[in-house]
Amino acid sequence: MRIALTGTPGTGKTTVSRLLPFRVVNLNDLVRAGISAGFDPERECLEADMDALEEKIKEIERSSREDVLIIEGHFAHHFADEAIVLRLHPNLLRRRLEARGYKESKIRENVEAEAIDLILIEALELCSTVHEIDTSDLSPEEVASIITAIIKKDVKMPPGGIDWLGDPEIDLG
Repeated sequence: MRIALTGTPGTGKTTVSRLLPFRVVNLNDLVRAGISAGFDPERECLEADMDALEEKIKEIERSSREDVLIIEGHFAHHFADEAIVLRLHPNLLRRRLEARGYKESKIRENVEAEAIDLILIEALELCSTVHEIDTSDLSPEEVASIITAIIKKDVKMPPGGIDWLGDPEIDLG
């Protein structure tokens, strides 16, 4: 079973994925390793080769003996039927991305995407089952525990409970 661990860059996907007791495929690592369609100068990043990534994921699945494969990345929901979307208050997201040294234009793009539920909406359009976790007040260990419980079907975290646009304190920049 493929499960996407997705969300806006900076919401904690990679940190949390390292704590999960499941096989995890990091899409950014695959793209950096050469499964890319080239460099996008406008966005200043590598573009993913979606078809080649799908083939690589199938190859990983065939070689794995595990029932669950976590696909981690901000576009992971394109490769799974089930998605877990990590969310983070836009002001906290801004601080994380600033600490990473992101350019202001990239920070604004990601903060706006988080504020308008962009990744959640995409996941709802592409996946048959979607869960949503607000990571704003949780430790990575707590988030990993919730994700594990979701995968084991011990808990459900249905989407729709998070509304950043209703918060007048959001700093879009």
